[in-house]
Amino acid sequence: SPFFQQIEEDAKKHAKTILELKAAVNSFQTKDMTELIKFQQHMEAILEVLTDENQVLAKFEDFPIKKLETIRAAAALYSKSNLVVSNLKSWEVKSPAAQLLNKFDCYFTKVKEEMDAFERTKDEESRNFKSQGIDFDFNIFVTIKELMVDVSSNCMELVLKEWGETKGANDAEKKANKNLLWRAFKLAFRVYSFAGGNDERADKLAKELANEVLCGSSSPPKP
Repeated sequence: SPFFQQIEEDAKKHAKTILELKAAVNSFQTKDMTELIKFQQHMEAILEVLTDENQVLAKFEDFPIKKLETIRAAAALYSKSNLVVSNLKSWEVKSPAAQLLNKFDCYFTKVKEEMDAFERTKDEESRNFKSQGIDFDFNIFVTIKELMVDVSSNCMELVLKEWGETKGANDAEKKANKNLLWRAFKLAFRVYSFAGGNDERADKLAKELANEVLCGSSSPPKP
């Protein structure tokens, strides 16, 4: 068929490049994530021109398919995690605080679910990566947790600022803002639990929030 004729043509036409890639994949080892991403991109540039990657590579005896897929998986995991780091570093903190809390709560919940799911397979993934010569930098997850605490602290600061500006408001507005304080405190506690602790700034802001929430009331407002 024309399809399989094209497979044969691809195997002949790209034989030299594919054999070079085979040797490169077999010998590839790294603990540098920038190098990992660069190598994965190099692989894709070679393979994307093939009519059918699996069919063509099957023509080359003992091509390291498993290692190729592991490199892809590790690169995808790091790229996705690095995007979370970039998003958190550039997180825009602006009024109104209610919208900020909604946006950050949704993003935090999404990232937390993904990281919790990965934590359940982390040991297995780490062994798999190492077996293929990749010493994955799991410190990026520590960075994500630290940045979550930073953004949470920024949210608490804005909520406290808006609360201070509306203390003289009518009872309905004060009640709404006190509920916002409580929401910010609950979110900060979830971030604290996720990160495994707080820094000094987050601790200080959480205490201020708690004091404002409990000031003049025997129980926290209903969410």
